[in-house]
Parts: sequence; structure tokens; C-alpha cells
Amino acid sequence: MNSLVERTTFSFAPHHAELDRRAKAFADAELMAHGHEESDAFAKAITLKLGAAGLLEPCVELDVRGIALLRERVAYASGLADSMAALQGLGYGPIALMGTPAQKERWRGPVSRGEAIAAIGITEPEAGSDVGAMVTSATPDGDGYILRGKKCFITNAGIADVYVVFARTSDDRSRGISAFIVPGSQVRLVERYELVAPHPCGEIALDDVRVGKDALVGGLGEGFKIAMSTLDRFRATVGAASIGMGARALDEGVARANQRQQFGKPIGSFQQIQAMLADSYAELEAARLLVYRAAAAWDGRESSGGMLSSAAKMLATESAQKAIDRAVQIHGGQGVRKGSTVERLYREIRALRIYEGTTEIQRVVMSRGLLSGTGV
Repeated sequence: MNSLVERTTFSFAPHHAELDRRAKAFADAELMAHGHEESDAFAKAITLKLGAAGLLEPCVELDVRGIALLRERVAYASGLADSMAALQGLGYGPIALMGTPAQKERWRGPVSRGEAIAAIGITEPEAGSDVGAMVTSATPDGDGYILRGKKCFITNAGIADVYVVFARTSDDRSRGISAFIVPGSQVRLVERYELVAPHPCGEIALDDVRVGKDALVGGLGEGFKIAMSTLDRFRATVGAASIGMGARALDEGVARANQRQQFGKPIGSFQQIQAMLADSYAELEAARLLVYRAAAAWDGRESSGGMLSSAAKMLATESAQKAIDRAVQIHGGQGVRKGSTVERLYREIRALRIYEGTTEIQRVVMSRGLLSGTGV
């Protein structure tokens, strides 16, 4: 077991303080100051603005601490803007990890500038947490491949310019999956989903889509490893986005507790309200420390990065859900009025307990690590 000092310390690089400052300034000026929007037009426009501000660089560089800082600041103001920033990294991530120089030259610039919207195609109707159950196929065809199948719950479905699609190239559950770059023009949108917190998400189809051999990302059969490596790096940053949402809810709850009068005094003078606020503060601060510890572990190539990321994602999303629920309770009837900030946060946080591995899957990952002795 590592020393306690090694297990509990982490640091930021010098550029992270400037990134945090710029991310907050962007969120204040471009998101907080203009009210909340959830349209496709806004999604595309905010991605361009994030790129123009240089804020998508950490996403394409896979700077996990930087991504976490960005997501916490942006998610405080807008769940949709956070989703768009994150997907630029998730969609480009496989190329960043295993792409050829030509693939990186083609897509890194447009994605980092927000000019090309990225997406990642892993989930299928019968292959969610069980990625090995994937049935979408990639069949050799001359000097390329023919892709056939459907993907569901794909964020940016219908608006993405480029997808990295994972497809089966052999019958081996884990070693039979490969990754391919597919232009958005070759992907058919089957359905857009109506979600509790609207953002571009839906089902896509690959109808005998032909791609060249130069579309293969990494080696044949390396898709499972690429997918897991990409998701692992972003898992802790889901926690960061959750903390941003939870922090916004806490601020809204404090403001309401100070302003709302009942029985001749502010409701913040009542101990039950005080306890709600105190619990939210303590839980969010603890979760934030774990999130950035996990992010630093990934950036530092520590073996504990996977376990820490699972713990951080679980603790942060669950803590944020509780903090937001308390904020709704503090707001009373106003908290369940559609359009209020806490009502929006209540809808937005729910999906993060599912995306990129459910809370239950994170428990499985951690327990396996603990029982095998590989996670400590």
C-alpha cells in the first residue's frame, strides 16, 4: 500500500489556475448573463464560442484536471454547454489516444475550435454497461469496411460532424471490437429522444456505411481498450460537472433561505434549513476533493486512477443529487415550478448518475478492485 501522503495529495499545473479563471469568466459572460437555452442552435453556437475562447483545448489534449475545472465552471451555469464541451473530448478522445498522425491532423483543429461537433458511438439497445454484447458490425470490403447496425443514447446524434463508432470485427467479446471514424453525413438519424433535461441525444443507424482502412482508429480489435481508456479518463470529470450543478443549487438554496420570510423571520434561521445547507456544503466539498484527486491520478498515470475515478463519479453525482434535492425542498412550491433554476438542476443532475457508467456499475468496478487487491 502506498504511503498516506502519496494517496491523499495532488497538485495542479501552473496553467490550470489561468484555465479556471477563463472558464469562470466565460460562464459568467456567455451563460449566466443571458439566461438558459436548450436548443440545437444554442448547442452549436456555444461549442463555437468555447472553441474560440480556447477552452476546448484541455478536452482534445485529454488534460483530465483541466477538463474537470472546465466542466465544473460551465455546468454551474448550463448543463447543455457542459455536455457540448465534454463531447468534444469524448468524441475526439479515441483519436487523441490511438489515432494516426493524419487522423489527428484532420480532426484535432476543427474539434478544438468548435467548428466540428464530435460524438462517440458505443451504446446499443442490448449493449450498455455490457459493451462486449455489441452487435454493430464492420465487415472487410476491399480496401475498407462496411458498417452495419444501430447505436442508441448517442449524445449529439443528428448534429455531429464526426462520430467515432465502435463495431464488431470478430466474435471475441472484448478483442473483437474496433473503432472507426465516420463522417456525420454518412450516419442516419433514426430518432431524437425527449429527455428530462433536453440536449441532442438519440438513436443513429449505419446503413451499409463504407469507410476506408484509414478510418480505423488504432489496431484491429483494439476498440474495447480504446473505448474503456476514453471513458475512464472522462469519468472523474462527470463528477466535476455534478459538483458544478450541486454548487449552483447550494448557492440558490442559500439565497432562498436568506430571502424567504415565514413566521416573521427568514427561513434560514430555522435549524432544519441550516442543516440542509451545511450537509450539502460538506458533501460537495468532500466530493470535489475526490474528483480532483482522481483527475490528478489520471494525469500522473497512477495505477489508482481507475478506482479513484469510479469513486469520484459515484460520490460526486450522488452528493450533487442530494444537494439539489435539498435546494428544491428549501424553495418549496417555487422549487417545482418548471423554469426555476433548481427545477432545471433537478432534471439535469439525474442523467449524470447513469451516463458513463451507472452508480451501480461504479460499485462493481470498485468492489472488484478491492477484492482482487488491484485497486489499493
